[in-house]
Amino acid sequence: MRVLPASLGRSFNGLWFGTGAANLGDGMALFVLPLLALAVDASPGGVAAVTTALTLAWPIFGLHAGWIVDRVDRRALLSGVNLVRALVLAGLTAGHLTGTLSLPLLLAAAVLLGVGETLVDTALTSTVPSVVEPAGRGRANARIEATINVTNQLVGPPLAGLLAGLTLAMATGVSAGLYVLAVAGVAAMTLRRPPVGPLPEEGGPRVSGSGGVVAGFLHLWRQPVVRAITLFTAAMNVVWAAATALLVVYAVRPGPLGLTAAQYGLLLTAMAVGGLLASMVVERLRLRFGVTTLLIADAVGTVLLVAPVAFDAPVWAVAAGAVVAGAGSSIWRILVATIRQNLSPPELLGRIYSASRVLSWGVIPVSAALAGVGAELSDVRTVFAVATGLALLILAVFVPFARRTDLSAAMEADQEHRALA
Repeated sequence: MRVLPASLGRSFNGLWFGTGAANLGDGMALFVLPLLALAVDASPGGVAAVTTALTLAWPIFGLHAGWIVDRVDRRALLSGVNLVRALVLAGLTAGHLTGTLSLPLLLAAAVLLGVGETLVDTALTSTVPSVVEPAGRGRANARIEATINVTNQLVGPPLAGLLAGLTLAMATGVSAGLYVLAVAGVAAMTLRRPPVGPLPEEGGPRVSGSGGVVAGFLHLWRQPVVRAITLFTAAMNVVWAAATALLVVYAVRPGPLGLTAAQYGLLLTAMAVGGLLASMVVERLRLRFGVTTLLIADAVGTVLLVAPVAFDAPVWAVAAGAVVAGAGSSIWRILVATIRQNLSPPELLGRIYSASRVLSWGVIPVSAALAGVGAELSDVRTVFAVATGLALLILAVFVPFARRTDLSAAMEADQEHRALA
């Protein structure tokens, strides 16, 4: 059996374990909170409000999350936030058991959990360079991505459903316990270098609170490779948001594909499995084909996500496109995370990550809403046709960028490259 490479080490193992436990808790919480809303007799709008509350943190709080991550000890932050999330879930469990739970309490809990996820996700990706040498970051990011795919998407929701079938309190209680386990993993970490930069000399210039918040965005915008990759990610997320919002309408009967809800669940699971398998072999694929080819392949996968629906293809083609898109998306996230880590100063990495996430995820709710309006004004296939055209345009622009940019060098960048970036 192959053992974990020595370059990743005990500290990464702790981070890895904490990532798995926290994301399993995330996957379960995302599934069970709407069920709790139904349990308190919330209207459909109230249930949707709970789901929306879970996603509000990134566009509103994202830049501030990066500033916080860069200013405090990341190990303490990960431990503290996961403990708070455990307490929130424990409170929901108690409220459900005692009959005191209400929709306003659920909404407040959803906001707190969303803010916590924003802080933890930013801290996790920003901590990788502090526990793994540059040569091991590709493997580290691949393992974290695979773990997130398994726990958050494949295991978390069905496990929550199984436990909720017994009692909702069991599902929320187990989720709370998983956040506590994440703290145990974080406790095993030893940071290789301080996560924040040195304090300014006495009497020297100081960065204001506002300037500190936007510093990551400014550096991202001035670093051409990170800026371009972030904008391409945002553009592809427009396509993904439209597909995610409307695929269920097209796929589940009475939609054209005529799938049952269970069959549609299998379709989404197949997409997640594609991402999982890709994350397990991404390092070998990178060594065999190179970073440029793999990122171009993901842009092709984005086309295949929407084109089968646009052309009224059979269900097998829609499923195949979803699997390829899921695999490509996973590869993109792993490689882009490593490039961003290598081209970013350690003291700004949290803010740079959160700025990129705000830009690339901020388009998702707007794009999904526009897709819904487009479907109302025309039909679902027309929206997918427009999304296919956009995906082809992105591919046409990305290919020459990727070929003229030395992305492989960015993957292998060391501290000197970061200093020159």
